[in-house]
Amino acid sequence: MVQNMYVWIWLGALVLFIIWEAVTAQVVSIWFVAGSLVAFILALLKASLGLQIAAFVIVSAVSLILLRPIVKKRLEPKHVATNADRILGASALVTTGASAGFSARVMADGQDWSAVCDEDLAPGDRVIVNRIAGVTLHVTKVEKGE
Repeated sequence: MVQNMYVWIWLGALVLFIIWEAVTAQVVSIWFVAGSLVAFILALLKASLGLQIAAFVIVSAVSLILLRPIVKKRLEPKHVATNADRILGASALVTTGASAGFSARVMADGQDWSAVCDEDLAPGDRVIVNRIAGVTLHVTKVEKGE
């Protein structure tokens, strides 16, 4: 009768850990799911309570130690390059000129941008993108021979 009670306890723990894992945004209890599953199976096989608890602790710890680095690596957000990242240091073509310090229009990476420069810009000039402030590129004019 007591052995039967341990089966229900481990089954309850298993279900609770699964629910806990399902409602959290991070991987926090999957290790305990594995441990309680093994302990549940041992309880079904009528193993001693000491063996069930030891199995739960060992399997949970081993799961945590072996799988956490893999899971953590997969869950870390990956850096996604934006348009800004791709055009910094790139060449752009002036489409609408402007006087020094005023807004010109340039095509960079196939997209139209507002740009400012310390020199006058004319349509057809080549520029290098130095930095981005909001939606405006700060550019440097490239001399014809460069």
